[in-house]
Amino acid sequence: MKSALIVWGGWQGHEPEKGAALFATFLREQGYEVEVSDTLDSYLQTEKMQALSLIVPIWTMGTITKEQERGLLDAVRSGVGIAGWHGCMADSFRNNTEYQFMVGGQWVAHPGNIIDYRVNIVKHDDPIVAGLQDFQMHSEQYYMHVDPMNEVLATTTFSGEYAPWIAGCVMPVVWKKRWGQGKVFYSSLGHVVKDFEVPEALTIMQRGMLWASR
Repeated sequence: MKSALIVWGGWQGHEPEKGAALFATFLREQGYEVEVSDTLDSYLQTEKMQALSLIVPIWTMGTITKEQERGLLDAVRSGVGIAGWHGCMADSFRNNTEYQFMVGGQWVAHPGNIIDYRVNIVKHDDPIVAGLQDFQMHSEQYYMHVDPMNEVLATTTFSGEYAPWIAGCVMPVVWKKRWGQGKVFYSSLGHVVKDFEVPEALTIMQRGMLWASR
Protein backbone atom coordinates (compact mmCIF):
# COMPACT_ATOMS: atom_id res chain seq x y z
CA MET A 1 0.00 0.00 0.00
CA LYS A 2 1.22 3.50 -0.80
CA SER A 3 1.69 5.83 2.15
CA ALA A 4 1.49 9.60 2.45
CA LEU A 5 2.42 12.08 5.15
CA ILE A 6 0.59 15.42 5.26
CA VAL A 7 2.18 18.02 7.55
CA TRP A 8 0.19 21.20 8.15
CA GLY A 9 0.73 24.38 10.15
CA GLY A 10 2.19 27.86 9.90
CA TRP A 11 0.12 30.89 8.86
CA GLN A 12 -3.58 30.08 9.19
CA GLY A 13 -4.74 32.41 6.40
CA HIS A 14 -4.02 29.65 3.87
CA GLU A 15 -6.36 27.27 5.72
CA PRO A 16 -3.76 24.52 6.18
CA GLU A 17 -5.95 22.22 8.28
CA LYS A 18 -8.80 22.38 5.75
CA GLY A 19 -6.35 21.68 2.93
CA ALA A 20 -4.98 18.70 4.82
CA ALA A 21 -8.49 17.30 5.26
CA LEU A 22 -9.39 17.80 1.59
CA PHE A 23 -6.39 16.00 0.18
CA ALA A 24 -6.17 13.35 2.90
CA THR A 25 -9.66 12.28 1.82
CA PHE A 26 -8.61 12.18 -1.82
CA LEU A 27 -5.48 10.14 -1.15
CA ARG A 28 -7.36 7.66 1.03
CA GLU A 29 -9.87 7.23 -1.79
CA GLN A 30 -6.91 6.34 -4.02
CA GLY A 31 -5.86 3.61 -1.60
CA TYR A 32 -3.12 5.43 0.32
CA GLU A 33 -2.44 5.00 4.00
CA VAL A 34 -2.41 8.65 5.13
CA GLU A 35 -0.93 10.19 8.26
CA VAL A 36 -1.86 13.81 9.03
CA SER A 37 0.50 15.68 11.35
CA ASP A 38 0.64 19.23 12.73
CA THR A 39 4.29 19.13 13.78
CA LEU A 40 7.49 19.49 11.75
CA ASP A 41 9.06 16.96 14.11
CA SER A 42 7.49 14.34 11.86
CA TYR A 43 10.41 15.02 9.53
CA LEU A 44 12.83 13.76 12.19
CA GLN A 45 11.62 10.15 11.92
CA THR A 46 14.22 9.12 9.35
CA GLU A 47 13.25 5.50 8.78
CA LYS A 48 9.55 6.31 8.58
CA MET A 49 10.15 9.28 6.28
CA GLN A 50 12.22 7.34 3.78
CA ALA A 51 9.61 4.57 3.57
CA LEU A 52 6.87 6.99 2.40
CA SER A 53 5.46 7.26 -1.10
CA LEU A 54 4.49 10.93 -0.82
CA ILE A 55 4.91 14.00 1.38
CA VAL A 56 2.38 16.85 1.21
CA PRO A 57 3.71 19.92 3.06
CA ILE A 58 1.08 22.53 3.99
CA TRP A 59 3.08 25.09 5.95
CA THR A 60 3.25 28.82 5.16
CA MET A 61 6.11 30.92 6.56
CA GLY A 62 7.25 29.72 9.96
CA THR A 63 10.66 28.31 10.76
CA ILE A 64 12.16 24.86 10.48
CA THR A 65 15.20 23.51 12.30
CA LYS A 66 18.23 22.25 10.40
CA GLU A 67 17.45 18.73 11.57
CA GLN A 68 13.80 18.90 10.45
CA GLU A 69 14.78 20.34 7.08
CA ARG A 70 17.45 17.68 6.59
CA GLY A 71 14.95 14.92 7.34
CA LEU A 72 12.59 16.27 4.70
CA LEU A 73 15.19 16.94 2.02
CA ASP A 74 16.95 13.61 2.54
CA ALA A 75 13.65 11.74 2.20
CA VAL A 76 12.87 13.42 -1.12
CA ARG A 77 16.42 12.97 -2.34
CA SER A 78 16.12 9.24 -1.56
CA GLY A 79 13.05 8.90 -3.79
CA VAL A 80 10.02 9.98 -1.75
CA GLY A 81 7.70 12.21 -3.80
CA ILE A 82 6.59 15.65 -2.67
CA ALA A 83 3.64 17.70 -3.91
CA GLY A 84 2.14 20.96 -2.74
CA TRP A 85 0.51 24.23 -3.62
CA HIS A 86 0.53 28.00 -3.29
CA GLY A 87 2.23 29.50 -0.22
CA CYS A 88 1.71 26.24 1.65
CA MET A 89 4.79 24.88 -0.15
CA ALA A 90 6.44 27.87 -1.86
CA ASP A 91 6.27 30.47 0.90
CA SER A 92 7.59 28.24 3.64
CA PHE A 93 10.73 28.76 5.72
CA ARG A 94 11.92 31.95 4.04
CA ASN A 95 15.46 31.62 5.41
CA ASN A 96 15.97 28.07 4.06
CA THR A 97 17.38 28.35 0.57
CA GLU A 98 18.04 24.62 0.17
CA TYR A 99 14.36 23.94 0.82
CA GLN A 100 13.53 26.54 -1.85
CA PHE A 101 16.03 24.88 -4.20
CA MET A 102 14.12 21.63 -3.77
CA VAL A 103 10.70 23.26 -4.34
CA GLY A 104 11.84 25.05 -7.49
CA GLY A 105 10.44 28.46 -6.61
CA GLN A 106 9.62 31.02 -3.95
CA TRP A 107 6.70 33.44 -3.73
CA VAL A 108 7.67 37.11 -3.73
CA ALA A 109 4.45 39.04 -4.61
CA HIS A 110 0.78 38.87 -5.63
CA PRO A 111 0.08 42.24 -7.24
CA GLY A 112 -3.52 43.36 -6.74
CA ASN A 113 -4.12 40.61 -4.14
CA ILE A 114 -7.38 38.78 -5.03
CA ILE A 115 -7.98 39.37 -8.75
CA ASP A 116 -9.29 37.65 -11.86
CA TYR A 117 -6.60 36.05 -14.00
CA ARG A 118 -6.16 33.31 -16.57
CA VAL A 119 -4.14 30.11 -16.35
CA ASN A 120 -2.74 28.84 -19.64
CA ILE A 121 -1.93 25.17 -20.18
CA VAL A 122 1.37 24.99 -22.05
CA LYS A 123 2.23 21.28 -22.16
CA HIS A 124 -0.98 19.60 -23.28
CA ASP A 125 0.59 16.15 -23.70
CA ASP A 126 1.63 15.88 -20.05
CA PRO A 127 -0.70 13.56 -18.09
CA ILE A 128 -1.03 16.07 -15.23
CA VAL A 129 -2.77 18.60 -17.49
CA ALA A 130 -3.92 16.40 -20.39
CA GLY A 131 -7.42 17.22 -21.58
CA LEU A 132 -7.59 20.51 -19.68
CA GLN A 133 -8.14 23.87 -21.35
CA ASP A 134 -7.07 27.33 -20.22
CA PHE A 135 -9.20 28.52 -17.29
CA GLN A 136 -9.98 31.48 -15.06
CA MET A 137 -9.10 31.98 -11.40
CA HIS A 138 -10.29 34.58 -8.89
CA SER A 139 -7.49 34.47 -6.36
CA GLU A 140 -3.90 35.60 -5.82
CA GLN A 141 -1.83 35.62 -9.01
CA TYR A 142 1.58 34.54 -7.76
CA TYR A 143 4.74 36.33 -8.90
CA MET A 144 7.61 33.99 -8.06
CA HIS A 145 11.32 33.52 -8.29
CA VAL A 146 11.59 30.21 -10.17
CA ASP A 147 14.17 27.59 -11.08
CA PRO A 148 14.88 27.56 -14.85
CA MET A 149 15.23 23.77 -14.61
CA ASN A 150 11.53 23.34 -13.78
CA GLU A 151 9.39 21.53 -16.35
CA VAL A 152 6.57 24.05 -16.69
CA LEU A 153 3.05 22.74 -17.40
CA ALA A 154 0.97 25.91 -17.02
CA THR A 155 1.61 29.66 -16.89
CA THR A 156 -0.12 32.99 -16.29
CA THR A 157 0.57 36.38 -17.85
CA PHE A 158 0.58 39.57 -15.79
CA SER A 159 -1.45 42.46 -17.21
CA GLY A 160 0.60 45.15 -15.50
CA GLU A 161 -2.54 46.75 -14.02
CA TYR A 162 -1.20 46.52 -10.48
CA ALA A 163 2.54 46.62 -11.22
CA PRO A 164 3.13 48.25 -14.63
CA TRP A 165 6.76 47.18 -14.88
CA ILE A 166 5.79 43.48 -15.11
CA ALA A 167 3.21 43.89 -17.90
CA GLY A 168 3.40 40.90 -20.24
CA CYS A 169 5.50 38.79 -17.86
CA VAL A 170 4.75 35.09 -18.34
CA MET A 171 5.03 33.31 -14.99
CA PRO A 172 5.04 29.55 -14.31
CA VAL A 173 1.99 28.36 -12.35
CA VAL A 174 2.39 24.57 -12.43
CA TRP A 175 5.65 22.66 -12.67
CA LYS A 176 7.38 19.40 -11.93
CA LYS A 177 11.04 18.57 -11.38
CA ARG A 178 13.44 16.18 -9.68
CA TRP A 179 15.34 16.47 -6.42
CA GLY A 180 17.80 13.61 -6.32
CA GLN A 181 15.69 10.49 -6.86
CA GLY A 182 12.46 12.16 -5.74
CA LYS A 183 9.77 13.75 -7.90
CA VAL A 184 8.63 17.26 -7.00
CA PHE A 185 5.28 18.75 -8.05
CA TYR A 186 4.06 22.29 -7.43
CA SER A 187 1.00 24.41 -8.30
CA SER A 188 0.67 28.04 -7.24
CA LEU A 189 -3.13 27.72 -7.21
CA GLY A 190 -4.97 27.35 -3.91
CA HIS A 191 -4.79 30.46 -1.72
CA VAL A 192 -7.75 29.07 0.24
CA VAL A 193 -9.53 25.73 -0.02
CA LYS A 194 -12.44 27.31 -1.91
CA ASP A 195 -10.05 27.86 -4.85
CA PHE A 196 -10.12 24.10 -5.40
CA GLU A 197 -13.79 24.42 -6.33
CA VAL A 198 -12.38 25.38 -9.74
CA PRO A 199 -12.35 21.90 -11.31
CA GLU A 200 -9.10 22.40 -13.22
CA ALA A 201 -7.23 23.60 -10.13
CA LEU A 202 -8.39 20.55 -8.16
CA THR A 203 -7.66 18.09 -10.96
CA ILE A 204 -4.15 19.46 -11.46
CA MET A 205 -3.36 19.13 -7.76
CA GLN A 206 -4.78 15.62 -7.51
CA ARG A 207 -2.94 14.42 -10.60
CA GLY A 208 0.25 16.09 -9.42
CA MET A 209 0.15 14.18 -6.14
CA LEU A 210 -0.30 10.88 -7.92
CA TRP A 211 2.51 11.69 -10.38
CA ALA A 212 4.94 12.65 -7.60
CA SER A 213 4.28 9.53 -5.52
CA ARG A 214 6.94 6.86 -5.48
